[in-house]
Amino acid sequence: MTPFMGELIGTALLIIFGAGVCANVSLKKSFAAGAGWVVIAFGWGFAVTMAVYAVGSVSGAHLNPAVTLALAVIGTFSWSDVVLYVTAQMIGAMIGSAVIYLHFLPHWEETSDAGTKLGVFATSPAIDRPYANMISEMIGTFILITGILTIGANQFTDGLNPLIVGFLITAIGLSLGGTTGYAINPARDLGPRIAHFLLPIPGKGHSNWKYAWVPVFGPVAGSILAAFFYKGFFLHEGTGAFYIALASSALLILLIKYMSAGSAVQVYIQK
Repeated sequence: MTPFMGELIGTALLIIFGAGVCANVSLKKSFAAGAGWVVIAFGWGFAVTMAVYAVGSVSGAHLNPAVTLALAVIGTFSWSDVVLYVTAQMIGAMIGSAVIYLHFLPHWEETSDAGTKLGVFATSPAIDRPYANMISEMIGTFILITGILTIGANQFTDGLNPLIVGFLITAIGLSLGGTTGYAINPARDLGPRIAHFLLPIPGKGHSNWKYAWVPVFGPVAGSILAAFFYKGFFLHEGTGAFYIALASSALLILLIKYMSAGSAVQVYIQK
């Protein structure tokens, strides 16, 4: 199997298990309906673990453009392969979403709320504040990437690393996930969101494209910060790049906040 197919299949498995637990808990007349956030958090953790076990020996099981980007920044992954991996991850995420659509086929009509249906595929903010949502995604991804890099630096019993990474995902979901649904993975959110837009889901409503940039740019910014943090403070390769990235991120968040405030004022004036 090629690394491209490994990333495609691995990301498809990630979404089948991850979006699957969201569907199981959220859609009407599922036996698991109402099982709650803890089940979702553990479901996503196990999803990552199973996907990594499946294709880790083939592609390294990035399954996430933020991981691919961070590994390229620290120099352990070739920049020339970044586009290949991200493309595979996006295709895999859409395929996994299509499988979940088919698996829960009769439940879409039974579920009346369009937001619930979208929530099976993509994330949404609990409180719609773009700058704050961006911060949440950046922090979650920063913790994810730093955790993955530090876990990889430790010696575990052979084959145990994917399980530890799954626990990391679960911990992020339980502790930090309630603000934005913790995408922490551009492919995990954008791929299924595209699938939601394309699939003939009854009463699905809109795909919330106005928010779609947050779970893409937030994880990208968080992954770059984490990579430079790891290089500077763990590998002792200089901290200057980290501080520059941190300052750039702060300026970006201030710009988003300013633009959001301007939009809110304009809407208020129009009303």
